[in-house]
This record gives sequence, C-alpha cells and structure tokens, in this order.
Amino acid sequence: MKRAFQSLMLGGALTAAAVMGAVAPAAAQTVQPGVQMMQPPPSLNLSAYGEVKAAPDMATISFGVQTEAATAQEAMRDNATRMTQVMAALRRAGIAERDVQTSGLNLSAQYDYQQNEPPKLRGYQAVNRVTVTINDLTKVGTTADAVVAAGINQIDGISFGLKDPSAAEDQARRLAVQALQAKAQLYAQALNVQLAGIRNLSEGGGYAPQPPQPMFAARAVALESRDSTPVAAGELTVRIDITGVYDIAR
Repeated sequence: MKRAFQSLMLGGALTAAAVMGAVAPAAAQTVQPGVQMMQPPPSLNLSAYGEVKAAPDMATISFGVQTEAATAQEAMRDNATRMTQVMAALRRAGIAERDVQTSGLNLSAQYDYQQNEPPKLRGYQAVNRVTVTINDLTKVGTTADAVVAAGINQIDGISFGLKDPSAAEDQARRLAVQALQAKAQLYAQALNVQLAGIRNLSEGGGYAPQPPQPMFAARAVALESRDSTPVAAGELTVRIDITGVYDIAR
C-alpha cells in the first residue's frame, strides 16, 4: 500500500512537470524579446481657415404689437385689430404671406407694487410678435416704416443673410485648403522632411445667419421724417475651418 501511494505521488509529479513543460514554451512564444510594437508614422496635425466676404441678399426683421387694457379680452382684441392692420400693410408693401411668421404671442397680468401693500392688478398686456423675411433689400426701410405706421410699437431687431450660401462656402473651402497646404509645406521645409500625403481632413464652421441686431432708430426716424428709414446691409463673413493630418515620409 505504501509503495502504491509513492508510485501515485511520483506519477502525479511527473504529470504536473510534463504539463508545465508544455505550457512554458507556449508562454515563451507570446513574449519575444527584441520585437517592438508597430509605431504610427510621424505626422503633422495642422489647421487653417478660409474666409470670404459676401454681400447679403435678404433681411429678416422682428417686430411686435403691444397693447394694454383693463381686461384680458380687451387687450387681446385691441392687439388683434392693430396686428390685422400691420398684416395688411405688409401685403401692400409686397411681402408674401409665406415670408411672414408669428414668432411670439403672450398675454400677462400687470400689477402695481407698493411697499407694505399687496400687489394691485392694473390690467393685462398682450404682445404679438412677427418675423418677416424681406427678399428685396431695397424694401427694408420702407417695410419698417409701413409697419410702424400701421401700429407696430416694438422692433426687436434686423439681420441680413444669404439665400444660398453654397457658392461662398465653396470659395472659403478652396482658400482653407490652399492655406493648409501652404502651412504643411512650410513645416516640412523647416523640419527638412518630406510629406507623404494627407491622412485625413475635417471641416468646421460655415455660413451661419446673423443674429438680429437692435434697430432702435427705426421708430424715431419713421415717426419724425417722411423719408424711408436708412438701412445699411454691409457685408457678411463666411468662414470655413479645416484640420488636416499629413504623414511624414520615413
């Protein structure tokens, strides 16, 4: 019995040794000294932009009618009457219905506040705001005058834009690529290396409509003068930003 146990133990030891011997070469094969992982080629990561000035060919004006009355119904009724007159004035000015959009309608209670006293209801205020797109820039001033004469008492702002910015964007893209190529060549010459080509290119920026700008002078000029309100369209800036990665030849 004792001899059989020793034989069993010896056999187990031999089996374990054999298994370790089989595993050891496999483990040695997975990590080989002197072999390095592949490194990406050296590269240049550069950015540039192209910028184009373009004359706007459309304008957007935001304005509103604000009325106050003792009751909510009266405030809304007065507001609707004046806004109807404004819509008629827009049609007479040659503005198409599709270019007129209601951008806000609000009714709120108005209170008077005095120290140590509860708020006292003064009445109600109704506000109806409209955004108008004008496709003929020669009509911007006369349109502003027409709606003021019809009952508008709030002008929130004016912005200028492009109906189709694609041509300006494409020109800005060409300028951006030219600037990026020139910058890459400059770096390659300064570093005394050769470019192997561009690996990737990404774009950002582009045309974005102008936010409305305040038009405080419109009401004063329209009310005090018979001349059309002067409006200067100026120029818009269309900018394209790009980023490129150039590989350097080994």
